[in-house]
Parts: sequence; C-alpha cells; structure tokens
Amino acid sequence: MAYRKEPHYNHGQPAKTAVLFCNLGTPEAPTAPALRRYLGQFLADPRVVEIPKFIWMIILHGIILRIRPAKSAEKYATIWTPGGSPLKVWTERQAQLLEQLLQARGHHVQVPYAMRYGQPSVEKRLDEFKAAGVTRVLVLPAYPQYSGATTASVLDMVFDWGKKVRTLPEFRMVNHYHDQPQHIEALKQSVLAHWAQHGKPEKLVMSFHGMPERTLHLGDPYHCECHKTGRLLGEALGLSRDEYVVTFQSRFGKAKWIEPYTEPTLIELAKQGTKRVDVMCPGFSSDCIETLEEIDQEAREAFMHAGGEVFHYIPCLNDNELGMHALADLVEQHLQGWPTKVAFDAEEGKRAHERAIAMGAKY
Repeated sequence: MAYRKEPHYNHGQPAKTAVLFCNLGTPEAPTAPALRRYLGQFLADPRVVEIPKFIWMIILHGIILRIRPAKSAEKYATIWTPGGSPLKVWTERQAQLLEQLLQARGHHVQVPYAMRYGQPSVEKRLDEFKAAGVTRVLVLPAYPQYSGATTASVLDMVFDWGKKVRTLPEFRMVNHYHDQPQHIEALKQSVLAHWAQHGKPEKLVMSFHGMPERTLHLGDPYHCECHKTGRLLGEALGLSRDEYVVTFQSRFGKAKWIEPYTEPTLIELAKQGTKRVDVMCPGFSSDCIETLEEIDQEAREAFMHAGGEVFHYIPCLNDNELGMHALADLVEQHLQGWPTKVAFDAEEGKRAHERAIAMGAKY
C-alpha cells in the first residue's frame, strides 16, 4: 500500500485536538464551468445517486453535465455574494464563531471548515492537521439530520483519507443533532423573533431536503429524523398539528421521493384559501441555493401564482447566537474525556468571549 507523505513522528509530542466542521460544498463561481466541476464530483458520489455506476456515468457525463451546469449557474448568480456562495460564507463564519466560543469556554481546539465537494476539501484539512501535529479529531458534519447521502458521505471521505495514512489520529464522529434540546430551542426562538416582527401565519411549512423514497425502505433514518425535528419544533412553538406541515424539496429525477413535496403542497394550500404561509428549512444549518433560490424565489412564486397573498421565508440559523451556542454545547458533549481544557486566566477568557461576540452581527 502506498501511504501519503506525512510528518516524521515526534516521540512524546503533546496531544492536540481539532474539530472538523464539514458542509456539503459549493461551486467556486456562478458559472457553467465551475458548476460542471462541482456537479461532476457531487453527482458521481455513489452515496448521492444509488444507480449502478456504469449506467449512471453514461447518463451523468452524456446528458446531465452537458445541460444542467448552465441552468444551475443562472440560479446561483441570483444569490451570489461578494464573499462567494452563501453556503461558503456562512460555513466559514460558523467555524470561526464556533472556535471562538469553544476557546471562550476554555477549550484549546482548532475549528476549520471543510467541504465534502469542492474546496477546501476534507483531505486537505486532514493533511493540515497531520502537519500541525493534531492527534485527535472530532468530525462535525453540518447536517442536523443523519442521511447516508450526507453524513455518511463525509465519513467516507475521512475513512478514504485514513486508508492512505500510516499514523492515524484518534477520531470521533457526530452523527446528528436533530433532536438536541438546545438546537430545537434555537429554531424556536428564530421563529418567535420572526413572528414578533411580522405576526403569525396561517400555516408554518417546514421544508427539508428530499431523498428518494427507497432510501427510507432501505433503512435510512433521515425521513424519521426530519419528522422528529418538525414535531419537536411544533410542540415547542405550541402549535396544533394542523398549524404546521413537514414537506420535502429538491426532487431530482423521475423516481418517487419522500412526500409531501414542498412546492405542490404550497400550491395546494393557496388553492384551498390559505393566504399567508411562513416557510423555514430546519434541515439546513445555513442558507444556500436550496433555501434562497428554490424556496425564497421559486416556491414563493408558485404560492403567489396559485392565489396566496403573503409568503415569508424564515432564514436558517446561520450565525444565530443560540444556534452557535447549541453547536458549542454539542461539541463539548462529544469532546468529553479528551483533555482540551487549558488554563485560561480571567482576562484571556474575557478577550476570547469578546472576540466571539464581535464576530457575530446578531450578538
């Protein structure tokens, strides 16, 4: 076996801990060539598309990558920011804030971010850890709900990197946090803050990313975890069962996906006389193409065209204060037993806390 070149082993080196915060990924620019590279990597993942590889590669390279990149680039262009795609901007900010919050709590850890598809890659970050002498790594996927197509795919990349490394760090993995009380509370407060400003809707629509229905029958817990998040949030908000609905978006291909689908649900609500809906996406840790374009643009237009009058999109948690503290709580739970605490004096702790606050516009 050919191993990756790695630093010379340093006998007696002190243990170092890092948290690798992993999100899905993003193209480097809202252009067809950039989307072709990104989609080529994303859609070639057998965790994402479970079709026999030989057949799928013909479809992917012969049809999809010839047509879809240009259309996707047009959509990305409508949400692109000076700092890049929103997912990249928010993921980078979340990693920085999480590191600052953990340091303010006395943990001596690094928290860089990585992308499953695109850059900076998981492999790149793990190589950097090796060079820095990191001996313990907590892998934190940004997905609240577990799915083989998301969480497991991140872990695949970690394990693939490990096959090429002689001296492996100690790993821990966070599978999900869909029912973490602090996370549900953060979602609740974000909704209440929106309602305090805009009033309460007739229906709250919680839209999660879709998955083929066969994944549910094959044992993937994603569908159930989405519904649990929806139920817990509905209960926390004091909503009756007919005041909210859980839906699934982003259907791809002709196969049946888990239902109900988001856009058809919104159209039906409008046709039934619902005048105002609020839509949120509790399956996304940060705003991205699926929330800002698919929901806040396409789904909004569909609802209004079908007779709806008021459509509000409630943003993802992004750098929300309670959401960031919920992530810090989650990390602390999974760091237990690893000696990450350092002796901060009072002034250093205060400065770390002030840095965390200064980085968050909502703090």
